[in-house]
Amino acid sequence: MKKNKISKNWIKKQHSDIYVRKSKIEGYRSRAVYKLEEINNKFKIFKNGASLIDLGAAPGSWSQLAEKKIQNSKILSIDLKEIVKIGKTEHIVGDFKDDKNKKKIKDYFGKKVDIVLSDMAVNTTGNKSLDSIHTCELAIEAMNFSKEILKNNGKFVSKIFMGSTFNEVLILGRKIFKKINVYKPPSSRKDSKENFIICQILR
Repeated sequence: MKKNKISKNWIKKQHSDIYVRKSKIEGYRSRAVYKLEEINNKFKIFKNGASLIDLGAAPGSWSQLAEKKIQNSKILSIDLKEIVKIGKTEHIVGDFKDDKNKKKIKDYFGKKVDIVLSDMAVNTTGNKSLDSIHTCELAIEAMNFSKEILKNNGKFVSKIFMGSTFNEVLILGRKIFKKINVYKPPSSRKDSKENFIICQILR
């Protein structure tokens, strides 16, 4: 499929999407906020006073929701892109996999954190199998980082795509965490292979 055809299909979906319209009315930066809201409603990810890292945060709707839902929160977002300031949330422009940025994150909190979120996905190529592999690789990187930075009772949420590497993510998750759930929020598009893995309590 040609790139311009993919772009036209995406624009058409955006115009007809109730979650896109709702996010604009409610002041959120993307429809992805409702996926996190549904995950939190089901799995109770947020708690007052929590420290939270938002990996691949741009444009920032997950950090927006975290600030709204968590009282007395300490939130740090990181993305390759700059984002417009969100309340008290601090933002790092860069790759979370770089050692210098890992150090910045650890120095900012000064201790282990409660929650790591990742809505990261590679730029789509039109090859769904390849996209799912690369997005799951990002999830694996994020999960390994969460092992370094989370408290023992911490929580990790990450986007994953169903595909050939899906089981690799599950296997790693079960090695690192005691409790694993895979969930497709109602606001996730039905034609998408997107799911989310919710991991709790380090082994």
